[in-house]
Amino acid sequence: MNEWERHSSRSWQLNCPVSLLSTSDCVTLAHGEGGRLSRKLIQDCILNRLQPVSSLCLNDAAPLPRSEHPLAMTTDSYVITPLFFPGGDIGSLAVYGTVNDLAVSGARPLWLTLSLIIEEGLPLAVLERILESVAQTATETGVQIMAGDTKVVPRGAADGLFINTTGVGELMDPVPVGPEKIEAGDELIVSGPVGQHGIAVMAVREELGVEPVPQSDSGSLFPAVENLRQKLGARVRCLRDATRGGVAAVLHEWAAASGMTLSIEERSIPVTPEVRGISELLGLDPLHIANEGTMLIALEQGAGAEAVSLLQSLPGMSGAQRIGEVRERGIAAVTVRRTLGAEQPLADPLGSPLPRIC
Repeated sequence: MNEWERHSSRSWQLNCPVSLLSTSDCVTLAHGEGGRLSRKLIQDCILNRLQPVSSLCLNDAAPLPRSEHPLAMTTDSYVITPLFFPGGDIGSLAVYGTVNDLAVSGARPLWLTLSLIIEEGLPLAVLERILESVAQTATETGVQIMAGDTKVVPRGAADGLFINTTGVGELMDPVPVGPEKIEAGDELIVSGPVGQHGIAVMAVREELGVEPVPQSDSGSLFPAVENLRQKLGARVRCLRDATRGGVAAVLHEWAAASGMTLSIEERSIPVTPEVRGISELLGLDPLHIANEGTMLIALEQGAGAEAVSLLQSLPGMSGAQRIGEVRERGIAAVTVRRTLGAEQPLADPLGSPLPRIC
């Protein structure tokens, strides 16, 4: 690890003047972590003010109006620290993350833009290594980088490197109908072990020194989505990559959109020994920890077993499991039956136990 990587966890934040503003008047780190406060920020602060000039939606990618071969577009920014982590780096993460947002929205990824915000002092060798990773991952996922931009900012302003991408893909028929169409009896599937990315980043950032070193699940979801679409078609209701806020955040988002209760079984949730051990040591719930190559899937009743069998036959998806079902709305929007048998509400994450993970 070079000197830059060793100190790349330093960050800065804009502090509100305490004498003028209360905490509730400021943006906090929790607003950026994918849970309840993220949704509130997007709905109340952003969408309300951009509504007259935009068609913004809360899905991972938005369909573009086009009479023939409809397209979908998504945009994302990557601010992870450290820049390199077990199983990936900010370059591969930027490509995989954008490709996955298109894939779970029912689109075949085609084109990307790549904008780099570089902090003064970043070694050129580090930048070149990251760009080589971008190129390799783009080749692997079959996308072309069509445009880009570069800005350099003063020391201390960007934590080394921030990357912004825009992705465009072609919508494939049938396009998943979305969480608004989830119905009672639908089955919930997770494509693999949860919490790997967040724990991998935490282990290296906090120098936990655990063995074996946890590995991020960062990778492309498009092959799995394409197979599900071809074999199960319209029986796939919706898909979502469980990034910030983890599986819990996705479940709460879907429950809000559908008006249903989503109920899961803790003993069915795949968790690697490394993630389970570190989570128990630190008092974390793997359901709240970020993933970068694991998705949640809602399917029509009766399609779960076929979906799990299909996913388990694909590379990197052997840990796929059915984790729950959809019910008519009860007292809680999302519930989990814990290992000891008690069913209880699953908290909607306000923030993340570890910011800056993507």
